[in-house]
Amino acid sequence: MNWEYLANAVLGYLLGSIPFGLVVGFAFTGQDIRKRGSGKTGTTNVLRTAGTLAAALVLVGDTAKGVVPALLGRYAFDDNGVAAAGAAAGIVGHVFPVFAGFRGGRGVAVAFGGVLGLTPLTALAFPVIAAAIVIPTRYVSLMSVVGTPIAAAILWLGTIFWDVPVAFATYSLFAVVLIEFMHIPNIRRLLAGTEPRIGRGGDRAATG
Repeated sequence: MNWEYLANAVLGYLLGSIPFGLVVGFAFTGQDIRKRGSGKTGTTNVLRTAGTLAAALVLVGDTAKGVVPALLGRYAFDDNGVAAAGAAAGIVGHVFPVFAGFRGGRGVAVAFGGVLGLTPLTALAFPVIAAAIVIPTRYVSLMSVVGTPIAAAILWLGTIFWDVPVAFATYSLFAVVLIEFMHIPNIRRLLAGTEPRIGRGGDRAATG
């Protein structure tokens, strides 16, 4: 592995490990938000447990975890593969954060941030996909489970029709695999009809 890949991957992982959800959640509620709702530190659980403003702050912070290493790879290292590696490591850091006992979120906002940093024009389609799923169903997890593969498919199509580098599409495939794995409990609840809708479930003890 070239040193550029290693350097940006390490940086991406460390950035991803910054527990914005944990810090902001504690600032707003005075407690570890991992003890409530889904037990995760991402935007959705912060919304459930700490409210809209806290969730907005976490969304910005978590998105930046993907944007920063992607931009560093593209412009500081001038290498698409290095950019994709850093963005992928950012997701891993968010899901398994060294600064928070390796208990983080599910990686969706960070994954979006990676795409935003890698190929901003393509990323414009993703909020539309998210809204099309969340608004009628009010299931954020369904958006993650269904929307992430759709987003990845768009990137792969982009390698054919728009000059999207294969490294960026490969990043999206990595993101899909990890995000789908992290959503297995949600998928089970969706199938059972017990998954809480957006903003609900923050008063229950963490279930995973």
